[in-house]
Amino acid sequence: MGEAQLADDGEMDSTLTQPEQGSSGTTAEPQRGVVVAVRGSVVDVRFDGPLPLLNGRLIADDRIGMEVLRQLDEQTVRAISLVPTRGLARGAEVVEMGQTFTVPVGRETLGRMFNVFGETIDQGDPLTAGQRWPLHREPPPLTERVTRSEIFTTGIKVIDLLSPLERGGKAGLFGGAGVGKTVLITELINNIVGQQEGVSLFCGIGERCREAEELYREMKDAGVLGQTTMVFGQMNEPPGARFRVGHAALTMAEYFRDVEKRDVLLLIDNIFRFIQAGTEVSGLMGQLPSRVGYQPTLATELSELEERICTTVNGAITSVQAVYVPADDFTDPSAVHTFSHLSASIVLSRKRASEGLYPAIDPLQSGSKMSGADVVGKHHYQVAQDVRRTLAQYEELKDVIAMLGLEELSRVDRRTVNRARRLERFLTQPFFTTGQFTGHKGRSVTIEETIAGCERILADEFHDVPERTLYMIGSIEEALKPS
Repeated sequence: MGEAQLADDGEMDSTLTQPEQGSSGTTAEPQRGVVVAVRGSVVDVRFDGPLPLLNGRLIADDRIGMEVLRQLDEQTVRAISLVPTRGLARGAEVVEMGQTFTVPVGRETLGRMFNVFGETIDQGDPLTAGQRWPLHREPPPLTERVTRSEIFTTGIKVIDLLSPLERGGKAGLFGGAGVGKTVLITELINNIVGQQEGVSLFCGIGERCREAEELYREMKDAGVLGQTTMVFGQMNEPPGARFRVGHAALTMAEYFRDVEKRDVLLLIDNIFRFIQAGTEVSGLMGQLPSRVGYQPTLATELSELEERICTTVNGAITSVQAVYVPADDFTDPSAVHTFSHLSASIVLSRKRASEGLYPAIDPLQSGSKMSGADVVGKHHYQVAQDVRRTLAQYEELKDVIAMLGLEELSRVDRRTVNRARRLERFLTQPFFTTGQFTGHKGRSVTIEETIAGCERILADEFHDVPERTLYMIGSIEEALKPS
């Protein structure tokens, strides 16, 4: 980043239009202090006058941006650096900027790529005008939130049928490494941003630079970049930057919801990296670790981020979050705490990926609170239940088949296996974003087509149709076309 710019953009930050900043507001006069200790990204600073407020912005050595995380005593604060501290020594001068870190907001951010400081990193012209809002903002009060339930259609069969998303809700993509979380998120961008009238905001936490660059080019080629803002805190950056990039992205999203009254699709890849960065920060701050080595403040830090994602009378922020599950262990504290915030859980299965069933979504572990009959309708609910029941029965029969063979099953069980195998293949789907690799042209399928296809399979209309004809298609009609 351009650290020198941090010290010069005070005038730009003074254009804040949001008066409420809570404990991260401004102080009367900027104070000056000196560095007394440097331990990696953690810096202790001594002030002779009043201490800076928590989450306050400090500049050390005219180039290093830091955020106050703790007041140690009457003269000393402990801050986390958002940039490398290489070259910073004890005795260096520190200036309190009198405010929190801010990021640019508004239509000027669309089509651009930013870092945690709101600086452009897409080799384009920097944003020198416009409003800037603070990273830390209070979630909307309950009196401004909307309680009605609405379905958010994605065009992906297995999601819309078994784990429908909620408008203004939070959906989690759970899975280990290499099972397709990022691919599914890019497909959601392609399907939704091109169809909805809202805007999209992609937040990469702990991303590889290769993924960021590829995603930028793919979205530009797909023609959806003009309605998308991208914010990245890459994995080579200090933990402080990765810890705050999610807050920066939410601030940008809140502007479109609260000021322009538009719906926003917020995609986060990967929320586990946010938790991981918090663990690093906690260790550097000297806090005793909690269960499995996580920070003791895990639940609080995750809630501060997640509770800002909601629907208000102005608009909705609908979030889809990739969640890496360490060692595929869903009892891990990071997965457990993330689950509690979600309205839909989409679990990716390594076993299904190994069988070539893409998207590798486990239909039995995935679920949504929107899948009730009072929300999706009795017809949708009944078909989804029948599909789950058939797949669950097939799962129970797999051990018998492996030991004795399919021929030893009863006629009823063989029919169940026949339906389940065809349902599994029908719920696969070619993606637009992977067409160049798979050779299959992408499909977007309506929920009505998905329900109709599953109904016909459950009614044994495709009992004699080869399974391969149902693999990687869109609507069920494609299975009847001559190959």
